[in-house]
Amino acid sequence: MPVEFSKDVLRIDEAAEVERIGARLRDIMRTTLHKRGLVVAVSGGIDSSVSAALAVRALGADRVYGLLLPERDSAADTQDRGRQLVEHLGIGYTEQNIAPTLEAIGCYRWRDEAIRATFPDYGEGWKNKIVISGGSAGQINRFNLVVQSPDGEVMEKRLGLQEYLTIVAATNFKQRVRKTIEYFHADRLNYAVVGTPNRLEYDQGFFVKNGDGAADVKPIAHLYKSQVYALARHLGLPDAICEAEPTTDTYSMPQGQDEFYFALPYAQMDLALWAFNHGVEAARLAAVLGVGEEAADNIYRDIATKRRTTAYLHEAPVLIEPVPL
Repeated sequence: MPVEFSKDVLRIDEAAEVERIGARLRDIMRTTLHKRGLVVAVSGGIDSSVSAALAVRALGADRVYGLLLPERDSAADTQDRGRQLVEHLGIGYTEQNIAPTLEAIGCYRWRDEAIRATFPDYGEGWKNKIVISGGSAGQINRFNLVVQSPDGEVMEKRLGLQEYLTIVAATNFKQRVRKTIEYFHADRLNYAVVGTPNRLEYDQGFFVKNGDGAADVKPIAHLYKSQVYALARHLGLPDAICEAEPTTDTYSMPQGQDEFYFALPYAQMDLALWAFNHGVEAARLAAVLGVGEEAADNIYRDIATKRRTTAYLHEAPVLIEPVPL
């Protein structure tokens, strides 16, 4: 018998879910992690904000520590929201700009050299981002580089494979440096590190291995992003956070997550992933999303492709043979 499918399938009992997550977090801390509290890197986005709020509900503000870790390309409004959140929650926190570290290890230099292979004039005062295309149209995903000159001219070209890989590898420094700082504070406090991916990001591999993908506990990885927004409102988080659109906050030009990685805006992508997970036919997904059946088929293929090509991100290191512990 076909499962019921509509735009309402993602509705949850927010109060019950907050209690369930809180109870599970307390149990994990007591029986598995054996740590005193939790460290959360706060970006100003919805996922880290809800994760921090859930940690406070579970353990109390005195056992949650926040980190604000901006860098050269971080948007001012995300930093403002991060400060607003830690003050709203009443948690201790440290703010550390990681740009000097990134500069020292070559993050910006490697990135800019790869950009100049496509746009030779790229330099001081220019901005950049990467955008994805192809997957939602049934094609192989490809990536374009968008740059903006100091006088405001915007240009776009398809990226070569090596240039794409180098730019992504360089920007991945940002997530990995942040995680190093998170574990420093976790070690000094005898705390555990919270990972903040929602279900859409976790399922589709939208995280950096040993970067934002590294954590001791991931309290919202089972929740679709729409559900995370619902929890934010239930938890009474500031309006600026509840109403913020998802961004990568990684590149210097404004960039939505759907523009960089996903085939659709998050609300539609959530529904598509739920439908895919529950065996809903493409025709029914098409009707709910208001798109053609071919487009729905393409979205399903893109979900399957991303799941397959990013599976290694979830894997532990591979051993030559089992090592008994």
